[in-house]
Amino acid sequence: MPALLPACCPPVTLSPCYPVTLLPCYPVTLSPCHPVTLLPFHDLPISPFPNFHIFAKNIPMKLAVVGATGLVGREILKVLDEHKIYPELFIPVASPKSAGLPLEFNKTRYFIHSHEEAIAAKPQIAIFSAGGGTSKEWAPRYAAAGITVIDNSSAWRMNPEIPLVVPEINASILTREHKIIANPNCSTIQLVLVLAPLHAKYGIKRIVVSTYQSVTGTGAKAVKQLENERAGIAGEMAYPYPIDMNLFPHGGDFQDDGSTSEEVKLVNETRKILNDYSIRLTGTVVRVPVVGGHSESVNIEFSRDFEIRDIFDLLGSTPGIIVRDDIKNNIYPMPLEALGKDEVFVGRIRRDESQPNSLNLFVVADNLRKGAATNAVQIAEYLLAKGLV
Repeated sequence: MPALLPACCPPVTLSPCYPVTLLPCYPVTLSPCHPVTLLPFHDLPISPFPNFHIFAKNIPMKLAVVGATGLVGREILKVLDEHKIYPELFIPVASPKSAGLPLEFNKTRYFIHSHEEAIAAKPQIAIFSAGGGTSKEWAPRYAAAGITVIDNSSAWRMNPEIPLVVPEINASILTREHKIIANPNCSTIQLVLVLAPLHAKYGIKRIVVSTYQSVTGTGAKAVKQLENERAGIAGEMAYPYPIDMNLFPHGGDFQDDGSTSEEVKLVNETRKILNDYSIRLTGTVVRVPVVGGHSESVNIEFSRDFEIRDIFDLLGSTPGIIVRDDIKNNIYPMPLEALGKDEVFVGRIRRDESQPNSLNLFVVADNLRKGAATNAVQIAEYLLAKGLV
C-alpha cells in the first residue's frame, strides 16, 4: 500500500479587509470592512463561510475523510479546497474495492486507504460520510483509538449520549470526551439555523413544514436516474417512479403511522438541537427533480407577537443566513441560487393572517454543503480552535 502523503500547508494571505483575531476564549473579531452582529442565542460565534475561516493562522489538522469518493465526501474536499483549509495529514478512506485507487486533492495525489490504515495513522478527526452501517461498525473503533468522529449518517443522531450539532447554535456543548459527534440531517440543518434565533426571541409553539428535497439527498443513483430520464436513456431506478417531470411525497421509508423516516428525523432532530421537546412540529417530505438543494415552506406559531421588520433584521444579522426577499423584483430563495453555496437562504417572509403570532417563510440551502459537508467542516474548525482534539 502506498505511503500516506501529507498535504502542504500554504500560508493564507489575507487582505487588510480580513484581519481575524483568535483570542483564547475564541471570540472572533472582524475589521469594520466586515461587521457581524452576534445575537444572544449564539453560544459561540462560528465563522460564517465564506467571509473568513479560523484556519487563517494555519492551525494544523490531521484529517481522515471516510467515504471520500461519495457525493458528500467529494463535497467535503471541495469545501476544504475552496476555503483553503489544507490538513497537514490527509487520509481518504473508502470501501475495500476502492482501496489503493488514486484521489486528487489540493493538487496532490493521494491514495484511498482502509479503515485499519486510517486508524493506525492517528488522525485527530475523521469525518464519516459512508452510510449508517459503516458508521455503526467503524465510528466506535476510531473513537476507541482517540480519534474524534463527525458522522453524517443517521446512526448516532438520536442517541442521548451523542451530541447533535449545528455549530452556530450549540457547538458549546462539545467537550474533549465527545469522540462521536452527529451531523444532523440535511433538511434539519437549514431549518434549525432559521428557527434558533426566532425561538430565542419569540418562543416557538408549533411548526408546519413541507420540504422539497433534491435528488442529491438520495445519492448518486438518484442523480443518475434523473440524468438518464432527461436524456431518454433507460437505466437503473433509485425511486419507484420516474423523477423527471414529476415529484412524489415520499422521502425515506414509510413508518407504521404513515409518516416517513425523513419526516421523523425532521421532528426529532429539531427538538434535540433546540433542546426544547415542547415544540410541536409536523412535516411532509416531497422529492423533486432538482439537484441544487432542498427547499422548505415553513409556518411557525410563536408564543409572543412580532413585527415583520424585526424578523427581517433578526434573520439578516444571523451568521450563515442570507435573506433574499424583494418581491417587487422577484427576488426569493431558489435551489438554482443555493447550489454550491455554504449559506442558508430565506425569503417570502410574511405574517400568517389566519391565526395570531404566526409567520410564513421559505428556506433553501444546498443539502450537500451546509446540509452536510460545510456543517461537518465547521464542527472540525470548532474542535481545533477550542483544543478539543
